Amino acid sequence: MTLFGYAIQDLYLWVLIIAAILTAVVLLFGDLLDGIFESVPFLHPVIVLSFFIFLSAIGYVLEWFMNWGSLVILIVSSILSIIFVSLLHIFVLVPIRSAEQSWGYSEEALMGSVGTVIVSIPIDGYGEVMVQWKSGVISKPAVSYDNEALPQGERVLIIEIKDGVFYVSPYETLD
Repeated sequence: MTLFGYAIQDLYLWVLIIAAILTAVVLLFGDLLDGIFESVPFLHPVIVLSFFIFLSAIGYVLEWFMNWGSLVILIVSSILSIIFVSLLHIFVLVPIRSAEQSWGYSEEALMGSVGTVIVSIPIDGYGEVMVQWKSGVISKPAVSYDNEALPQGERVLIIEIKDGVFYVSPYETLD
């Protein structure tokens, strides 16, 4: 069958190539498009382009190997594409979006945290402080912010961080 003077297999192939190129562009510049498509989640470019990739790939293969009518192949391709895109959305894209929060940390986020001295901090010297964090235990070299000795096991407050070194003061509760 021909459509617009071209064989239907050629049209499926061209749609596949164009959708693949646009998918690569979206992957490279997707952050620029995020604000445009936020209000309608099912029109996200990845979902729409995935639909066209599945539609054209399935249609191309069915046109090549099956002896069905082109309209039947288009309907079957559309149904299978909707199923595949739905599965892709549910099992891949939604978990990726919800996993965008990092379990890592930044040094700025550690400021104001309470830690425990694991290697005593002498006057004008270095020790080590351990902090419990979301991603696990973090230990870094530390010095006393007020230039006083801090024994092992003392709870300390991280005042600032310079060059990966905690500047700490004894932690005092208000009770």
